[in-house]
Amino acid sequence: MSSETKRPGPAEAQGDEPVTLTDAKAMRAVAHPLRMALIELFAYHETLTATQASELLGESPANAAFHLRTLAKYGFVREAGGGKGRERPWTLVNRAVTITHNQPDPQAALAADELGRLWLERWIDRARGYFGARNDLPGWDEASGWTSRHVFLTAEETVKLRAEMRRLLNRYESRLADPALRPAGALPVEWTVFAAPVPSELAAEEPATGPGATESE
Repeated sequence: MSSETKRPGPAEAQGDEPVTLTDAKAMRAVAHPLRMALIELFAYHETLTATQASELLGESPANAAFHLRTLAKYGFVREAGGGKGRERPWTLVNRAVTITHNQPDPQAALAADELGRLWLERWIDRARGYFGARNDLPGWDEASGWTSRHVFLTAEETVKLRAEMRRLLNRYESRLADPALRPAGALPVEWTVFAAPVPSELAAEEPATGPGATESE
């Protein structure tokens, strides 16, 4: 099992391909509610100071600064340059990472399992909040929703399809750094995609019709 997220990782490059986390200590360090929340803020902000992050999260600037420094220690964020003290801007080291239990180090595998579980819980909790409440944003009733589809794929085809979906979303990556590229009405939109084989007993028989699809809008 692997979990992929547009989040930072201890890496130098900022390419489109995810970087796999392998440092058990780094994964344990980031598996903290406030540090995970800080990382999630960078999905919508190119840079953040400790003061800005504290206002968004309802924390003290000192606490936000401490956790940003901890993330920097393990290679998740770095100083973006300029400012001083708690007004120093921070940015991600890498925006795409993969968390997988396929690790040569057993401790890293355990840390990856736990970190992946925590990210998954955060995503699911947010989804419950989004779709369990009335959407009062004009024009977003048809845009918001969830989709579940079942198709027959090989593991290799599934890897390829996930990469294709990632490339589609990467088209809009430049809008993070340059707000001028955002069209009127653009809002932060979270895309979370799950792909996993279903239990073999559920797919033992050929479907009488085409693959099923379930959608909610």
